[in-house]
Amino acid sequence: MTNQTNTKTESNIGSRILAGFIDYLIIYIFFFAYVYTYGEPDPDGGYSVNGLPALIPILFWGLMTIGLEQLFGATIGNSIVGLKPISINGISKNLSFGQSALRHLFDPIDMFFFGLVGILTIQNSEKNQRVGDIVAKTIVVKIKKEK
Repeated sequence: MTNQTNTKTESNIGSRILAGFIDYLIIYIFFFAYVYTYGEPDPDGGYSVNGLPALIPILFWGLMTIGLEQLFGATIGNSIVGLKPISINGISKNLSFGQSALRHLFDPIDMFFFGLVGILTIQNSEKNQRVGDIVAKTIVVKIKKEK
């Protein structure tokens, strides 16, 4: 028997799309700047980074998604739009490292076809969860503004 929270959730589709856009805009800007700066020209007219330096963008992605959720409870995008992912396990509302990693490993699936998979999943799941949230047993809630 699992002890899951009954926290009320809302779909917050617009806010969630904006948060994801902000997060991945930062990640893509870093990726392209890094590859253009440190990459070598390839025969197709582009740039590529090979070997150990190719891990830098992956590490940056992990820091921007998983790392920030672990340190501050939300990514930059979620913080800006007033959202926070929490655990539904009922024990602790803070995400474990594994939950955060699972959420973001499913980002490519949730963002497939311009985010259609994530949008449809959020709109049709009981707790307004995207695929990554369902797998990681998390929900996304609005942060209450302090007056």
